[in-house]
Amino acid sequence: MAEALSPQTELEIEQLLQRYPTRSAALVPVLHAVQRELGHLTPQTLLQVAKRLNLPPAQVYSVSTFYTLFNRRPVGKYHVQVCVSISCALVGSHRLISMLEEKLETRLGETSEDGLFTLSEVECLASCGSGPMMQVNDKYYENLHTSEALDKVLAPMLAERSAMASKG
Repeated sequence: MAEALSPQTELEIEQLLQRYPTRSAALVPVLHAVQRELGHLTPQTLLQVAKRLNLPPAQVYSVSTFYTLFNRRPVGKYHVQVCVSISCALVGSHRLISMLEEKLETRLGETSEDGLFTLSEVECLASCGSGPMMQVNDKYYENLHTSEALDKVLAPMLAERSAMASKG
C-alpha cells in the first residue's frame, strides 16, 4: 500500500481474498479494511489496491468514489454524514445540518479545528421513513427532528471535546 499496513490488516486482506469467489467481489471489503487502518483512501492507496487485486485502477477508483462510505481525504474522529435525499430534505435535513454546524463548531464539508468532527452530506442512507437522519461513523441515528433528540446523540461526543479542552 502507499502506506504500510499492519500485519493484522494484511492478514485480513488475505482472508478476504480467500473468502470471495473473485478479486473484484472482494474489492469493497478490502477497501473497508484499508480505510479502517489508514482513515481514508488516497489515489496512491487506490493504485496499490488495484495492483494487489489485479484489477484495473479505473475500477478501484470508480468503486471508491461511488460509495459515500469511502473517504478520499482525512476525516475527524467522528464522521457525521447527514442524508439530504428528497425524503430527508422534506422532513428537515437542512435544519439538522444547521444545528450540527452550530453544535459541532464546523461547517458542512469541513472538519472541526479540534479534529473531532467532519460534517458531510450524503444522498441516501436508506432510511426514508425515519428522517431526518444521520450516520456517525458506522452508526445510524433517525428521527432527528428536534435539538433535544440531536443533543442526546451528540452528548458523549461533545463530552469528549470538553474533556480534551480541560486537559489542554
